[in-house]
Amino acid sequence: MDTRIVEFVSALRSRGVRVSLAESADSLRAIEAVGVLDRQLFKHALKATLIKEPADVPTFEQLFPMFFSGEGAPLQTPQGLSEEQKEQLQNALDALKQALQELMKMLANGEQPSKEQLDQYARQAGVSSQMRSYRMNPQTQRWLTERMLREMGLTPEQIKDAIEALMKQLKMQGMDGQGRQEVRETIEQNAEGMREQASRYIGQSMLQQPDDNPHGRRIDDLMNRPLSSLTDAETDELRNHVRRLVARLRSRAALRMRHAKQGDFDVKATIRFNQRYGGVPIELKHKRHHLKPKLTVIVDISTSMRPIAEFMLRMVYEMQDQVSKARSFAFIDDIHDISITFVEHRPEEAVPIVLHELPPGHYNTDLGASLKTFVQDYLDTVDRRTTVIFVGDGRNNYNDPRLDLVSTVKGRARRIVWMTPEPSYMWGQGDSDMVAYAPLCDAVHQVATLQQLADAIDDLFQRR
Repeated sequence: MDTRIVEFVSALRSRGVRVSLAESADSLRAIEAVGVLDRQLFKHALKATLIKEPADVPTFEQLFPMFFSGEGAPLQTPQGLSEEQKEQLQNALDALKQALQELMKMLANGEQPSKEQLDQYARQAGVSSQMRSYRMNPQTQRWLTERMLREMGLTPEQIKDAIEALMKQLKMQGMDGQGRQEVRETIEQNAEGMREQASRYIGQSMLQQPDDNPHGRRIDDLMNRPLSSLTDAETDELRNHVRRLVARLRSRAALRMRHAKQGDFDVKATIRFNQRYGGVPIELKHKRHHLKPKLTVIVDISTSMRPIAEFMLRMVYEMQDQVSKARSFAFIDDIHDISITFVEHRPEEAVPIVLHELPPGHYNTDLGASLKTFVQDYLDTVDRRTTVIFVGDGRNNYNDPRLDLVSTVKGRARRIVWMTPEPSYMWGQGDSDMVAYAPLCDAVHQVATLQQLADAIDDLFQRR
Protein backbone atom coordinates (compact mmCIF):
# COMPACT_ATOMS: atom_id res chain seq x y z
CA MET A 1 0.00 0.00 0.00
CA ASP A 2 2.89 2.38 0.70
CA THR A 3 4.05 1.98 -2.89
CA ARG A 4 0.56 2.71 -4.19
CA ILE A 5 0.37 5.89 -2.06
CA VAL A 6 3.76 7.05 -3.35
CA GLU A 7 2.55 6.49 -6.93
CA PHE A 8 -0.63 8.44 -6.12
CA VAL A 9 1.38 11.37 -4.72
CA SER A 10 3.54 11.35 -7.86
CA ALA A 11 0.39 11.48 -10.00
CA LEU A 12 -0.96 14.43 -7.99
CA ARG A 13 2.30 16.31 -8.46
CA SER A 14 2.28 15.60 -12.19
CA ARG A 15 -1.10 17.36 -12.34
CA GLY A 16 0.23 20.44 -10.53
CA VAL A 17 -0.96 19.67 -6.98
CA ARG A 18 1.46 20.91 -4.33
CA VAL A 19 2.53 18.00 -2.13
CA SER A 20 5.69 18.31 -0.04
CA LEU A 21 7.84 15.44 1.20
CA ALA A 22 6.61 16.12 4.73
CA GLU A 23 2.98 15.88 3.60
CA SER A 24 3.72 12.62 1.82
CA ALA A 25 5.15 11.23 5.05
CA ASP A 26 2.10 12.54 6.93
CA SER A 27 -0.19 10.62 4.58
CA LEU A 28 1.66 7.36 5.24
CA ARG A 29 1.45 7.89 9.00
CA ALA A 30 -2.24 8.74 8.72
CA ILE A 31 -2.99 5.55 6.81
CA GLU A 32 -0.99 3.56 9.35
CA ALA A 33 -3.28 5.02 12.03
CA VAL A 34 -6.67 4.62 10.32
CA GLY A 35 -6.02 1.49 8.27
CA VAL A 36 -7.40 0.58 4.87
CA LEU A 37 -10.56 -1.37 5.68
CA ASP A 38 -12.87 1.65 5.81
CA ARG A 39 -12.56 3.08 2.29
CA GLN A 40 -14.18 6.46 3.11
CA LEU A 41 -12.01 6.96 6.18
CA PHE A 42 -8.96 5.98 4.10
CA LYS A 43 -9.92 8.53 1.43
CA HIS A 44 -10.56 11.32 3.96
CA ALA A 45 -7.18 10.67 5.60
CA LEU A 46 -5.38 11.04 2.27
CA LYS A 47 -7.33 14.17 1.34
CA ALA A 48 -6.66 15.79 4.73
CA THR A 49 -2.90 15.22 4.51
CA LEU A 50 -2.29 15.82 0.79
CA ILE A 51 -4.76 18.52 -0.30
CA LYS A 52 -4.38 22.10 0.93
CA GLU A 53 -6.40 24.10 -1.59
CA PRO A 54 -10.05 23.67 -2.67
CA ALA A 55 -9.00 24.04 -6.31
CA ASP A 56 -7.04 20.76 -6.04
CA VAL A 57 -9.99 18.70 -4.79
CA PRO A 58 -11.33 17.86 -8.31
CA THR A 59 -7.90 16.52 -9.30
CA PHE A 60 -7.80 14.39 -6.14
CA GLU A 61 -11.30 13.06 -6.84
CA GLN A 62 -10.39 12.21 -10.43
CA LEU A 63 -7.17 10.37 -9.58
CA PHE A 64 -8.21 8.58 -6.37
CA PRO A 65 -10.33 5.87 -8.09
CA MET A 66 -7.45 5.09 -10.46
CA PHE A 67 -5.25 4.04 -7.55
CA PHE A 68 -7.54 2.97 -4.73
CA SER A 69 -10.68 1.46 -6.19
CA GLY A 70 -9.25 -2.02 -5.72
CA GLU A 71 -10.09 -4.24 -8.66
CA GLY A 72 -13.72 -3.16 -8.77
CA ALA A 73 -16.59 -5.44 -7.89
CA PRO A 74 -15.43 -9.07 -7.85
CA LEU A 75 -16.33 -11.01 -10.97
CA GLN A 76 -19.05 -13.60 -10.45
CA THR A 77 -19.78 -17.13 -11.60
CA PRO A 78 -23.32 -18.03 -12.72
CA GLN A 79 -25.44 -18.85 -9.68
CA GLY A 80 -28.07 -21.58 -9.54
CA LEU A 81 -26.71 -23.80 -12.29
CA SER A 82 -27.03 -27.52 -11.79
CA GLU A 83 -24.02 -29.78 -12.21
CA GLU A 84 -25.36 -30.81 -15.59
CA GLN A 85 -25.72 -27.17 -16.67
CA LYS A 86 -22.20 -26.39 -15.46
CA GLU A 87 -20.90 -29.20 -17.61
CA GLN A 88 -22.95 -27.92 -20.55
CA LEU A 89 -21.44 -24.46 -20.05
CA GLN A 90 -17.88 -25.78 -20.12
CA ASN A 91 -18.64 -27.87 -23.20
CA ALA A 92 -20.13 -24.81 -24.93
CA LEU A 93 -17.07 -22.74 -24.04
CA ASP A 94 -14.76 -25.44 -25.40
CA ALA A 95 -16.74 -25.47 -28.63
CA LEU A 96 -16.24 -21.75 -29.27
CA LYS A 97 -13.61 -20.56 -31.70
CA GLN A 98 -10.17 -20.13 -30.18
CA ALA A 99 -10.37 -16.32 -30.45
CA LEU A 100 -13.44 -16.23 -28.19
CA GLN A 101 -12.64 -19.14 -25.95
CA GLU A 102 -10.12 -17.56 -23.54
CA LEU A 103 -12.11 -14.36 -22.95
CA MET A 104 -15.46 -16.06 -22.55
CA LYS A 105 -14.00 -18.60 -20.13
CA MET A 106 -12.69 -15.73 -17.99
CA LEU A 107 -16.04 -13.94 -18.08
CA ALA A 108 -18.09 -17.05 -17.41
CA ASN A 109 -15.82 -18.29 -14.62
CA GLY A 110 -15.32 -14.88 -12.95
CA GLU A 111 -11.57 -14.68 -13.59
CA GLN A 112 -9.90 -11.26 -13.67
CA PRO A 113 -6.99 -10.57 -16.05
CA SER A 114 -3.59 -10.26 -14.37
CA LYS A 115 -1.33 -7.22 -14.65
CA GLU A 116 0.83 -9.16 -17.10
CA GLN A 117 -2.18 -9.95 -19.28
CA LEU A 118 -3.25 -6.30 -19.28
CA ASP A 119 0.30 -5.27 -20.26
CA GLN A 120 0.15 -7.73 -23.15
CA TYR A 121 -3.22 -6.47 -24.35
CA ALA A 122 -1.91 -2.88 -24.18
CA ARG A 123 1.14 -3.79 -26.29
CA GLN A 124 -0.97 -5.65 -28.84
CA ALA A 125 -3.30 -2.67 -29.15
CA GLY A 126 -0.36 -0.26 -29.55
CA VAL A 127 -1.54 1.60 -26.45
CA SER A 128 1.80 1.46 -24.62
CA SER A 129 3.60 3.44 -27.30
CA GLN A 130 0.71 5.87 -27.77
CA MET A 131 0.67 6.85 -24.08
CA ARG A 132 3.92 8.80 -24.45
CA SER A 133 2.44 10.93 -27.22
CA TYR A 134 -0.60 12.28 -25.41
CA ARG A 135 -1.23 14.41 -22.40
CA MET A 136 -3.34 12.90 -19.62
CA ASN A 137 -6.99 13.94 -19.96
CA PRO A 138 -10.37 12.14 -19.82
CA GLN A 139 -10.88 12.20 -23.60
CA THR A 140 -7.50 10.60 -24.32
CA GLN A 141 -8.00 8.04 -21.58
CA ARG A 142 -11.36 7.01 -23.06
CA TRP A 143 -9.89 6.76 -26.56
CA LEU A 144 -6.94 4.59 -25.49
CA THR A 145 -9.22 2.48 -23.32
CA GLU A 146 -11.47 1.86 -26.31
CA ARG A 147 -8.48 0.65 -28.34
CA MET A 148 -7.43 -1.75 -25.59
CA LEU A 149 -10.99 -3.02 -25.09
CA ARG A 150 -11.22 -3.75 -28.80
CA GLU A 151 -8.05 -5.85 -28.57
CA MET A 152 -9.48 -7.66 -25.54
CA GLY A 153 -12.79 -8.27 -27.32
CA LEU A 154 -14.69 -6.25 -24.72
CA THR A 155 -16.42 -3.56 -26.75
CA PRO A 156 -20.24 -3.73 -26.44
CA GLU A 157 -20.55 -4.98 -30.02
CA GLN A 158 -17.90 -7.68 -29.53
CA ILE A 159 -19.45 -8.85 -26.26
CA LYS A 160 -22.88 -8.99 -27.85
CA ASP A 161 -21.61 -11.17 -30.71
CA ALA A 162 -19.63 -13.39 -28.34
CA ILE A 163 -22.61 -13.91 -26.04
CA GLU A 164 -24.83 -14.83 -28.98
CA ALA A 165 -22.26 -17.39 -30.12
CA LEU A 166 -22.13 -18.85 -26.60
CA MET A 167 -25.93 -18.89 -26.30
CA LYS A 168 -26.11 -20.82 -29.55
CA GLN A 169 -23.66 -23.39 -28.22
CA LEU A 170 -25.52 -23.66 -24.90
CA LYS A 171 -28.78 -24.28 -26.71
CA MET A 172 -27.10 -27.01 -28.73
CA GLN A 173 -25.85 -28.52 -25.47
CA GLY A 174 -29.46 -28.63 -24.24
CA MET A 175 -29.37 -25.91 -21.54
CA ASP A 176 -32.80 -24.45 -20.83
CA GLY A 177 -33.75 -20.79 -21.24
CA GLN A 178 -33.44 -19.91 -17.55
CA GLY A 179 -29.92 -21.28 -17.36
CA ARG A 180 -28.89 -19.44 -20.51
CA GLN A 181 -30.28 -16.17 -19.11
CA GLU A 182 -28.29 -16.64 -15.90
CA VAL A 183 -25.11 -17.16 -17.91
CA ARG A 184 -25.87 -14.11 -20.12
CA GLU A 185 -26.40 -11.78 -17.15
CA THR A 186 -23.27 -13.01 -15.38
CA ILE A 187 -21.10 -12.49 -18.47
CA GLU A 188 -22.53 -9.00 -19.11
CA GLN A 189 -21.86 -8.00 -15.49
CA ASN A 190 -18.33 -9.41 -15.55
CA ALA A 191 -17.60 -7.70 -18.89
CA GLU A 192 -18.54 -4.35 -17.36
CA GLY A 193 -16.19 -5.03 -14.44
CA MET A 194 -13.34 -5.88 -16.80
CA ARG A 195 -13.99 -2.71 -18.82
CA GLU A 196 -13.63 -0.67 -15.61
CA GLN A 197 -10.41 -2.50 -14.79
CA ALA A 198 -9.00 -1.72 -18.25
CA SER A 199 -9.93 1.95 -17.87
CA ARG A 200 -8.12 2.17 -14.52
CA TYR A 201 -5.10 0.42 -16.04
CA ILE A 202 -4.92 3.01 -18.83
CA GLY A 203 -5.33 5.92 -16.40
CA GLN A 204 -2.58 4.73 -14.07
CA SER A 205 -0.24 3.92 -16.95
CA MET A 206 -0.67 7.36 -18.51
CA LEU A 207 0.09 9.09 -15.22
CA GLN A 208 3.27 7.06 -14.81
CA GLN A 209 4.67 7.93 -18.24
CA PRO A 210 7.81 10.09 -18.17
CA ASP A 211 7.49 13.56 -19.62
CA ASP A 212 9.64 12.81 -22.70
CA ASN A 213 6.82 12.98 -25.24
CA PRO A 214 6.23 15.43 -28.09
CA HIS A 215 3.96 17.50 -25.88
CA GLY A 216 6.76 17.82 -23.33
CA ARG A 217 9.21 18.83 -26.05
CA ARG A 218 6.70 21.39 -27.31
CA ILE A 219 6.37 22.86 -23.82
CA ASP A 220 10.17 23.07 -23.58
CA ASP A 221 10.20 24.91 -26.89
CA LEU A 222 7.49 27.36 -25.77
CA MET A 223 9.26 27.98 -22.45
CA ASN A 224 12.35 29.12 -24.32
CA ARG A 225 10.58 31.43 -26.75
CA PRO A 226 9.97 35.12 -25.92
CA LEU A 227 6.58 35.46 -24.22
CA SER A 228 5.81 38.50 -26.33
CA SER A 229 6.07 36.38 -29.51
CA LEU A 230 3.58 33.67 -28.50
CA THR A 231 0.11 33.32 -29.94
CA ASP A 232 -2.93 33.27 -27.65
CA ALA A 233 -3.16 29.48 -27.99
CA GLU A 234 0.53 29.02 -27.13
CA THR A 235 0.19 31.33 -24.12
CA ASP A 236 -2.75 29.23 -22.92
CA GLU A 237 -0.56 26.12 -23.14
CA LEU A 238 2.02 27.77 -20.90
CA ARG A 239 -0.66 28.93 -18.47
CA ASN A 240 -1.71 25.29 -18.10
CA HIS A 241 1.92 24.35 -17.46
CA VAL A 242 2.64 27.00 -14.82
CA ARG A 243 1.33 25.04 -11.82
CA ARG A 244 3.48 22.02 -12.67
CA LEU A 245 6.50 24.27 -13.14
CA VAL A 246 5.88 26.07 -9.85
CA ALA A 247 5.43 22.73 -8.04
CA ARG A 248 9.02 21.87 -8.95
CA LEU A 249 10.30 25.30 -7.89
CA ARG A 250 8.37 25.07 -4.62
CA SER A 251 9.78 21.65 -3.83
CA ARG A 252 13.32 22.90 -4.40
CA ALA A 253 12.72 25.98 -2.24
CA ALA A 254 11.20 23.89 0.56
CA LEU A 255 14.16 21.50 0.42
CA ARG A 256 16.59 24.39 0.77
CA MET A 257 14.62 25.74 3.73
CA ARG A 258 14.64 22.37 5.45
CA HIS A 259 18.40 21.98 4.94
CA ALA A 260 18.95 25.50 6.27
CA LYS A 261 16.98 25.09 9.51
CA GLN A 262 20.03 24.07 11.50
CA GLY A 263 22.44 25.94 9.29
CA ASP A 264 25.90 25.00 8.07
CA PHE A 265 28.70 24.36 10.51
CA ASP A 266 30.28 27.73 11.41
CA VAL A 267 34.02 27.20 11.95
CA LYS A 268 34.82 30.76 13.02
CA ALA A 269 31.97 31.01 15.51
CA THR A 270 32.89 27.62 16.97
CA ILE A 271 36.52 28.67 17.50
CA ARG A 272 35.54 32.04 19.02
CA PHE A 273 32.95 30.53 21.37
CA ASN A 274 35.31 27.80 22.59
CA GLN A 275 38.22 30.09 23.46
CA ARG A 276 37.05 29.70 27.08
CA TYR A 277 37.95 26.03 26.82
CA GLY A 278 41.45 26.68 25.56
CA GLY A 279 40.41 26.37 21.97
CA VAL A 280 39.23 22.78 22.33
CA PRO A 281 35.82 22.56 20.59
CA ILE A 282 33.22 21.58 23.14
CA GLU A 283 30.14 23.27 21.67
CA LEU A 284 29.60 23.41 17.91
CA LYS A 285 28.06 26.51 16.38
CA HIS A 286 26.05 26.73 13.17
CA LYS A 287 25.23 29.63 10.93
CA ARG A 288 21.81 31.11 11.43
CA HIS A 289 19.25 29.53 9.13
CA HIS A 290 17.49 31.58 6.49
CA LEU A 291 14.00 32.88 7.13
CA LYS A 292 11.24 32.88 4.56
CA PRO A 293 11.61 36.08 2.54
CA LYS A 294 9.30 39.06 2.51
CA LEU A 295 8.61 40.27 -1.03
CA THR A 296 7.46 43.59 -2.41
CA VAL A 297 6.81 43.27 -6.14
CA ILE A 298 6.49 46.38 -8.34
CA VAL A 299 5.28 45.37 -11.80
CA ASP A 300 5.03 47.33 -15.03
CA ILE A 301 1.77 46.27 -16.72
CA SER A 302 2.03 48.50 -19.78
CA THR A 303 1.29 46.87 -23.14
CA SER A 304 4.81 45.56 -23.80
CA MET A 305 5.20 44.13 -20.28
CA ARG A 306 1.85 42.38 -19.80
CA PRO A 307 2.92 38.84 -20.78
CA ILE A 308 5.90 38.98 -18.40
CA ALA A 309 3.86 40.59 -15.60
CA GLU A 310 1.13 37.96 -15.84
CA PHE A 311 3.44 34.97 -15.47
CA MET A 312 5.60 36.68 -12.84
CA LEU A 313 2.63 37.43 -10.56
CA ARG A 314 1.15 33.97 -11.01
CA MET A 315 4.40 32.23 -10.14
CA VAL A 316 5.17 34.39 -7.10
CA TYR A 317 1.73 33.85 -5.60
CA GLU A 318 1.69 30.13 -6.43
CA MET A 319 4.80 29.94 -4.21
CA GLN A 320 3.05 31.77 -1.39
CA ASP A 321 3.84 29.03 1.15
CA GLN A 322 7.54 29.79 0.71
CA VAL A 323 7.06 33.51 1.45
CA SER A 324 6.43 35.04 4.87
CA LYS A 325 4.63 38.02 3.33
CA ALA A 326 4.10 39.42 -0.16
CA ARG A 327 2.84 42.81 -1.31
CA SER A 328 2.29 43.59 -4.96
CA PHE A 329 1.97 46.86 -6.83
CA ALA A 330 1.21 47.48 -10.49
CA PHE A 331 2.00 50.63 -12.41
CA ILE A 332 1.77 52.28 -15.78
CA ASP A 333 1.71 56.03 -15.15
CA ASP A 334 0.96 55.66 -11.42
CA ILE A 335 1.15 52.86 -8.87
CA HIS A 336 -1.72 50.75 -7.50
CA ASP A 337 -1.75 48.29 -4.60
CA ILE A 338 -3.07 45.00 -6.04
CA SER A 339 -2.28 42.78 -3.03
CA ILE A 340 -5.89 42.44 -1.87
CA THR A 341 -6.89 40.95 -5.23
CA PHE A 342 -4.48 38.07 -4.64
CA VAL A 343 -5.81 37.59 -1.11
CA GLU A 344 -9.39 37.24 -2.37
CA HIS A 345 -8.69 35.16 -5.50
CA ARG A 346 -6.41 32.40 -6.68
CA PRO A 347 -3.50 33.63 -8.85
CA GLU A 348 -5.00 32.40 -12.15
CA GLU A 349 -8.17 34.39 -11.32
CA ALA A 350 -6.48 37.43 -9.78
CA VAL A 351 -4.13 38.25 -12.68
CA PRO A 352 -6.90 38.72 -15.30
CA ILE A 353 -8.82 40.90 -12.81
CA VAL A 354 -5.80 43.16 -12.30
CA LEU A 355 -5.11 43.44 -16.03
CA HIS A 356 -8.76 44.23 -16.72
CA GLU A 357 -8.99 46.91 -14.02
CA LEU A 358 -5.77 48.61 -15.18
CA PRO A 359 -6.01 48.81 -18.98
CA PRO A 360 -2.86 49.90 -20.86
CA GLY A 361 -2.47 53.13 -22.76
CA HIS A 362 0.09 54.26 -25.31
CA TYR A 363 3.49 55.74 -24.39
CA ASN A 364 2.39 56.69 -20.86
CA THR A 365 4.67 54.48 -18.73
CA ASP A 366 6.19 56.53 -15.91
CA LEU A 367 8.07 54.61 -13.22
CA GLY A 368 9.38 57.85 -11.72
CA ALA A 369 5.89 59.17 -10.92
CA SER A 370 4.88 55.72 -9.71
CA LEU A 371 7.87 55.60 -7.35
CA LYS A 372 6.90 58.97 -5.91
CA THR A 373 3.47 57.57 -4.93
CA PHE A 374 5.06 54.38 -3.62
CA VAL A 375 7.52 56.23 -1.35
CA GLN A 376 4.78 58.56 -0.08
CA ASP A 377 2.12 55.91 0.60
CA TYR A 378 3.66 52.44 0.75
CA LEU A 379 7.28 52.69 1.88
CA ASP A 380 6.35 50.96 5.16
CA THR A 381 5.97 47.70 3.17
CA VAL A 382 9.78 47.60 2.90
CA ASP A 383 12.11 46.67 5.77
CA ARG A 384 15.44 44.92 6.29
CA ARG A 385 13.92 41.50 5.53
CA THR A 386 12.23 42.63 2.32
CA THR A 387 13.40 41.81 -1.17
CA VAL A 388 12.02 44.41 -3.58
CA ILE A 389 11.45 43.10 -7.10
CA PHE A 390 11.02 45.48 -10.02
CA VAL A 391 9.52 43.85 -13.11
CA GLY A 392 9.82 46.16 -16.11
CA ASP A 393 11.87 47.19 -19.10
CA GLY A 394 13.02 50.45 -17.48
CA ARG A 395 11.54 52.56 -20.26
CA ASN A 396 9.99 55.80 -18.96
CA ASN A 397 9.06 57.71 -22.12
CA TYR A 398 11.86 60.19 -21.32
CA ASN A 399 10.30 61.08 -17.93
CA ASP A 400 12.46 61.55 -14.82
CA PRO A 401 13.53 58.02 -13.71
CA ARG A 402 13.75 59.23 -10.07
CA LEU A 403 16.91 57.37 -9.20
CA ASP A 404 16.85 59.11 -5.84
CA LEU A 405 13.65 57.27 -4.92
CA VAL A 406 15.13 53.93 -5.96
CA SER A 407 18.05 54.72 -3.63
CA THR A 408 15.56 55.50 -0.85
CA VAL A 409 13.90 52.10 -1.31
CA LYS A 410 17.33 50.41 -1.48
CA GLY A 411 18.28 52.01 1.84
CA ARG A 412 15.39 50.24 3.58
CA ALA A 413 15.35 46.90 1.70
CA ARG A 414 17.41 43.75 2.12
CA ARG A 415 17.92 43.42 -1.62
CA ILE A 416 16.68 44.95 -4.86
CA VAL A 417 16.21 42.62 -7.82
CA TRP A 418 15.25 43.80 -11.28
CA MET A 419 13.65 41.56 -13.90
CA THR A 420 13.59 42.89 -17.45
CA PRO A 421 12.77 41.27 -20.80
CA GLU A 422 15.44 43.27 -22.62
CA PRO A 423 19.06 42.09 -23.02
CA SER A 424 21.79 44.38 -21.71
CA TYR A 425 22.83 45.56 -25.17
CA MET A 426 19.45 47.35 -25.46
CA TRP A 427 19.84 49.22 -22.18
CA GLY A 428 20.25 52.94 -22.68
CA GLN A 429 18.79 52.91 -26.19
CA GLY A 430 15.89 55.32 -26.80
CA ASP A 431 13.92 55.96 -23.60
CA SER A 432 15.52 53.09 -21.65
CA ASP A 433 16.86 54.02 -18.20
CA MET A 434 18.12 50.53 -17.34
CA VAL A 435 21.76 51.67 -17.53
CA ALA A 436 21.01 54.02 -14.64
CA TYR A 437 18.81 51.60 -12.66
CA ALA A 438 21.09 48.54 -12.89
CA PRO A 439 23.91 49.83 -10.60
CA LEU A 440 21.33 50.37 -7.83
CA CYS A 441 20.25 46.70 -7.94
CA ASP A 442 21.75 43.67 -6.24
CA ALA A 443 20.80 41.51 -9.23
CA VAL A 444 19.36 42.03 -12.72
CA HIS A 445 17.79 39.12 -14.63
CA GLN A 446 16.66 38.95 -18.23
CA VAL A 447 13.22 37.33 -18.23
CA ALA A 448 12.03 37.38 -21.84
CA THR A 449 11.01 33.69 -21.70
CA LEU A 450 9.16 31.59 -19.14
CA GLN A 451 12.32 29.52 -18.60
CA GLN A 452 14.33 32.65 -17.81
CA LEU A 453 11.58 33.81 -15.47
CA ALA A 454 11.53 30.44 -13.68
CA ASP A 455 15.34 30.55 -13.32
CA ALA A 456 15.15 34.08 -11.88
CA ILE A 457 12.52 33.08 -9.33
CA ASP A 458 14.49 29.97 -8.40
CA ASP A 459 17.55 32.18 -7.83
CA LEU A 460 15.42 34.55 -5.75
CA PHE A 461 14.49 31.78 -3.31
CA GLN A 462 17.99 30.31 -3.40
CA ARG A 463 19.55 33.54 -2.20
CA ARG A 464 17.05 34.41 0.53
